[in-house]
Amino acid sequence: MKKIIIILMLFISYTTFAQNWNTNFEKVKKTATEKNQAIILVFSGSDWCAPCMKLETEILKSSEFTEFAKENAVLVKADFPRRRKNKLSKEQQKHNDALAEKYNSNGTFPLVVVLDNKGNVLGKTSYVKTTPTKYIELLKRYIKG
Repeated sequence: MKKIIIILMLFISYTTFAQNWNTNFEKVKKTATEKNQAIILVFSGSDWCAPCMKLETEILKSSEFTEFAKENAVLVKADFPRRRKNKLSKEQQKHNDALAEKYNSNGTFPLVVVLDNKGNVLGKTSYVKTTPTKYIELLKRYIKG
């Protein structure tokens, strides 16, 4: 019985803190317009970029960021994995390449781009060794202008 309760609690906490990361930018723009929210676009190298992994674990997976994102932004991730086992579909790779060409021409990883609901850049940042709360404050400055 204890095992069932523990598993149930883990599942509930996982779904509570799970984020809605999208991979289709056009759908994200539509959703952001409907919700009148900003877009947070994250360029990541999920299986090779150490700062990307730190950004993910220390900031993006935090409960503070999850709560902030629910109310303020639509999330989209453009991942660029290198390992064969993590290879993206050709269609997704093409989509991510187009996003990188437009928003990350320097090839910075990680790169967090805050956009309005039309896709105009409000601000850019990267991984910063800080608390989720302070990182969110930075993102809010971009959103509020």
